[in-house]
Amino acid sequence: MTIYFDKETGEGLDFDWEALLRRVIAASLEQEGCPYECEINVTLTDNEGIRTMNQEFRALDVPTDVLSFPMVEYREAGDFSHLDGLQNKSRYFNMETGELLLGDIVISLERAWEQSEEYGHSLERELAFLTVHSMFHLMGYDHIEDEERNVMEAKQRQVLQTLGITRD
Repeated sequence: MTIYFDKETGEGLDFDWEALLRRVIAASLEQEGCPYECEINVTLTDNEGIRTMNQEFRALDVPTDVLSFPMVEYREAGDFSHLDGLQNKSRYFNMETGELLLGDIVISLERAWEQSEEYGHSLERELAFLTVHSMFHLMGYDHIEDEERNVMEAKQRQVLQTLGITRD
């Protein structure tokens, strides 16, 4: 698994955030049974940076907590079986490494701080939650319909519980 990290904000973090996010990403992939090594990009930015992206990609001129940019089109959420064909190998895989190009995660560190205070838990827990949430988007899940939301939330909870990451 290759994870590229980029921290665009000067906010200091007093814990190994890269190690935390690696654990969350790996646990998400394992729980979902992803049969491939994956490549993922993670960017920590501020509210202004994520607002600009939200406006550019979703036509929403407001900051948000996390944006997910999946690279794979799924027939069914969490089903990787259609990726085996030659056409999909050249479309969805890094030809040099053979890794599945899963997508990009962008988190507003500023918003994560705000939400951790609002919900009364640690910044570590909030970053883990935003990362697992985004990972399930990268694997084709959504939360528009209640049934989809319930499935996605249950999967997120399971990953966080498996890692022992609670709301404090």
